[in-house]
Amino acid sequence: MLLVLCVDLDDDLGRKTGFSTPVIGRDPVEEAAVALATADPEDSDVNVIFQGLHVYDDLTERDESVEVAVVTGNEEDDVSANREVGDEVDTVLASLSTAEDVTALVITDGAQDESVIPIIRSRVPIDGVRRVVVRQAQNLESMYYTIKQVLDDPETRGTVLIPLGILLLIYPLALIGSALELPGFVLGTTSALLGLYLISRGLGLGDRLDSAVERGRRSLYAGRTTLLAYVVAAALVVLGGVSGVNELEAVRESAVGDAGALATVAALVYGSIQWIAAAGVTTSLGQITDEYIADTLEWRYLNAPFYVLSMALVLHAVSAFFLDRVDVTYLATALTAGTLLGIVSTLAFAIVESRFSDSDDRDARRPESA
Repeated sequence: MLLVLCVDLDDDLGRKTGFSTPVIGRDPVEEAAVALATADPEDSDVNVIFQGLHVYDDLTERDESVEVAVVTGNEEDDVSANREVGDEVDTVLASLSTAEDVTALVITDGAQDESVIPIIRSRVPIDGVRRVVVRQAQNLESMYYTIKQVLDDPETRGTVLIPLGILLLIYPLALIGSALELPGFVLGTTSALLGLYLISRGLGLGDRLDSAVERGRRSLYAGRTTLLAYVVAAALVVLGGVSGVNELEAVRESAVGDAGALATVAALVYGSIQWIAAAGVTTSLGQITDEYIADTLEWRYLNAPFYVLSMALVLHAVSAFFLDRVDVTYLATALTAGTLLGIVSTLAFAIVESRFSDSDDRDARRPESA
């Protein structure tokens, strides 16, 4: 028996007419086709169903064993729609009362619906696939689906979109520094915006931003202190940047001539390091708090605040030395103290973790009293 399967991947039939799918049999399929054509005459799935009826009638006149059915997916993602189609194909096959081997002829309206063919083939052998499209737009849907696939595939997307975006940025970059008239400004702005959009799509920045927002939302609802710690740390980093710039201005005013590159970096570090260290301690304490609440805290995690303080002490002393704020003795003392602070904290928490681990192991091996 040949099963003529009309595929409606996005379930236009069910959404627009209220028909329950799958639709099996010549008369029910014709009723569904008329209902869909009445609800939306421009829907391409109308052509698919009528094509299925045409094939059914043609094969019936040849006295061949044939059945026609309409299966649909849903308007969600492709994976969910394909699974829905597979379930409906199983329902259709279970309803066929025949001892003959069943094969299928799949009728679709374009390349997107044909993505479900592997799902159908896993359930019934396929004799052929027939695509029904409007003659005036024969390749339009295939072109759209191909472009959509390129934009959705991470590897192809990065290979195609990133170079194209860089090329579009060349034109506005070439106009920088020259007098721009209105047409050139508009074209340059448009090219820059389009180039930045293509690069962001190629790098998947939109998906990453959505993931970051979703993680932040879940952290907020879960009451995680890390989110609050990151907000406070960001504010502290900004304050550190302002403090570093103020320190740099003070160094330039007191310097004779222009401040060198080394003095500039030292001034920025000297003015901002205490704020950045406070931000690092804040984020590490927030992470430690969340780990403790989740009962996943390990002793070595407690090293993080001490490491931050150790590095901050070293950087503060080095930058102060290059600004002639301290002498060599202070620098050597600070370097030694910072190094010892990191080493002592590491050893201390390692010993504590080892002791607690050994104690837990002994408790686990200790036999229970009768």
